[in-house]
Order: sequence, then C-alpha cells, then structure tokens
Amino acid sequence: MLQEALQDYLASKLGRPLKITSVKELGLESEGEAGEAGEAGEAGKAGKAEEAGKAGKAEEAGKAEEAGKAGEERGQEIKGFGYGKPYFVKFEFERGGGKEVKEVVVSSMKGNGFGHDHFSDRAQVLIWQHHAFNTLARHVKSLDLGYFTKDGRMKSASDAEEYFIVCEKVEGEEYVKDLERLRDGGKLKKSDEERASALASYLAEIHAVKKNDKDTAELYARRLRELVGHSECIFGLTDSYPPGNEFITSEELKEIEKRCVDWRWRLKEREEEGEEQGAGRLCQVHGDFHPWNVIFREGEGTDFTVLDRSRGEWGEAADDVTAMTINYLFFGLLKTDGREVDRDFKRLYDLFFETYLKSSGDYELLEVLQPFYAFRGLVVASPVWYPNISLETRRKMFNFIRGVLEAENFDYKDAEKYFKG
Repeated sequence: MLQEALQDYLASKLGRPLKITSVKELGLESEGEAGEAGEAGEAGKAGKAEEAGKAGKAEEAGKAEEAGKAGEERGQEIKGFGYGKPYFVKFEFERGGGKEVKEVVVSSMKGNGFGHDHFSDRAQVLIWQHHAFNTLARHVKSLDLGYFTKDGRMKSASDAEEYFIVCEKVEGEEYVKDLERLRDGGKLKKSDEERASALASYLAEIHAVKKNDKDTAELYARRLRELVGHSECIFGLTDSYPPGNEFITSEELKEIEKRCVDWRWRLKEREEEGEEQGAGRLCQVHGDFHPWNVIFREGEGTDFTVLDRSRGEWGEAADDVTAMTINYLFFGLLKTDGREVDRDFKRLYDLFFETYLKSSGDYELLEVLQPFYAFRGLVVASPVWYPNISLETRRKMFNFIRGVLEAENFDYKDAEKYFKG
C-alpha cells in the first residue's frame, strides 16, 4: 500500500520510527490514523472524498472506494503515483520527549510526450531538479531524490554524484580493426564479406520488430526532432565545427541544417500518413550501430556482440543502416586520401545494402535515409572526432552530405556520384 511504502521510506531516510497521519493527493484528501491514509481516491479538492460519498457522486466515490481496496494496495497506488500524482504527506515522530510533526510533498513526473516518454527522461529531470532547486534563492527546497523499486518500495538516491553501469565482459575485437586492416592495404577476405552480410542481416532482424500503439507517431516524431536538434546530433555537430575552417563555411552549415529541417517535416508527415494506413516505420533499433560498437569473436567467424545502445529502444531503421555504412565509404576515402572510395570498401558497402534490403524488404529506406546520412556524415567529417584526416577527405564528405540531401531516392549502387559535388 502507498502509505506503507511512504512510511518505510521516510523512516529509513530519517533513521527513526514515525507515524503517517495524513496523505493528500492533488487536493484529494485521506486523513486519519495509520491504516486510514490512502483510502480516498481522486475526488478533487481537499475534503472532496468525504463529500463525494455523502453527495452520492458515483464516479468520485467509486474511485475513493477503489483506492482503499486491499486487493489493489501497493501496485495500484504506486502506479498512480508513478504517473505524476503529487502527494502531500504529514507525519509525526518522537523527539525530546514529545511529538514533532513534519510535512512534505512527494511527487513524480508523468510521461506526457514532451520528451518525458521514457523513465530515463523523467529521471534526468528529477535528478537535475534535486540539485537546482537548492541553488536558487527563494525556491522551494528539495529534501530528497528517490526511486521506486519493482516491488513498489521507495528508495533514496539523493547522495548520488555520478551514475555508472556494470556490464558483462565480452571477448573479441572491435569491428573497426577489420576496416583499419583494409585501409592499411590488407586484402579483402571472404570473412570480410561474411561479416558485412551478418551485420546487415542482424539489423534486418531487429528492425522487423515494429512498435504499433497509440504513441507510435509521436515517438517517431520525437526521434526525427532529436536527429535534427539534439546536442549529440545534427545541430550539436554543426555547432562544434570551428569558424573559419578550410572545408566548410558557416553559410554552408546553415544550408545543411535547413535541408535537414525540411527532411524532418517530410518524414514526419510521411509517417503520419503511414500510421493511418497501418504501415508506420517505427521499429526496434540499436541507435549507434558503428564499427566501434561491434565486437567479433577472435578468428574470422561471424559471431559478434553489440555495445553501447543509444538514444532509445525505438527509432528509424535508417539510423542504424547509415551509422554502419557511412564507415565503409569513409574508410574507403581514407585509403585513397580522399581521391575516391576504394573498391574493396565499396564492395562491402554494396553487399551490406543488398543483404539488408533483401532480408528486410524495406526499399522505402532509400527514400528516408537522407537526413540520417547527413548526421553520420557530419560525424566522420568532424575535426573534433577525426582531427587528422585530409582536407580532401573532409570536402568529399561534405559533397556527399549535400548530394544525398538533394536525392529523392538514394542510389546506393552509384553512391560515388554523391561525392562529386
């Protein structure tokens, strides 16, 4: 029950026994001794639960009765709290031979579609608020920051300074080692082709898992919005280019941004039409599927593990496809110092696309990948991420970005034409 979770949490936080005497939810009140708190449902302003019952307001009284049912104790109440309902909690404890009374407000956030879709979005806001509330004069103070466990308990996390993750250890080498070998003059092997095909087949498999529910179009629009405006994506990258460089002007970067915004709207409207016909594109994705995030087992086999999934569970398949394939083109340019895409890398590039398109049947991909290639092109052309590549290689990559953004239907078989400028 919510009261039990609150009481256990507060007692643990304060380090002493206590008694909750009152719980009010958004003006909806439930007062009394321990065991009575939480019996009111959503009845409106303070005191409305009792009023609703007396007045015979069926809906409000029904909610009040439902909230107190023993069979739905903790699960239902914690779920309601977790969807953004704030609670005013009053409690008392013994101190110095007498009773001390305290009052606090405990609140969470609702996933309302404005960048709060995932629990990690909401955690980000609350973690920031816990710090920022206490650094501004006259602002209400944050007393603690916490989280709900899977079984409905409440735990404090206020002493966290930085977060970490612990993963299993994986044996093998990053896929980029294969590309570096080819870049440095190594011979294209059958295993190189097999690995490119294996990676393409893997993407086709995970992209076959579609998300189709009431939030699909909204989440797809968010992915497009983040592609353009997120600090890790297009706008963040264009802002990172130093002014006065030799390979791209501010005006040219602005034009790339504008074209990407146009593509965002085109894909957003396209998805809305597709959703109406039951053919939306939102699917399971990795989110950062590049050669440094794939570990192949030692030897020349095709068994691999992926690392560092990013930017959400669901997205556009083109994001994963372009994240990997841009590197075949990029390393192909590195091998020739920017003159052209080396033919061995072009072979892997073509093989990847052929395998993916055949396995997935998603030829529509060629009509939506353009802004995703712009994003990935901005990454590999970046002097921040790749400070030591040649001027000609950077210029060729920007030719590619501009050429792809102008293409209505991307021609992967003749990708070289986009580098000509």
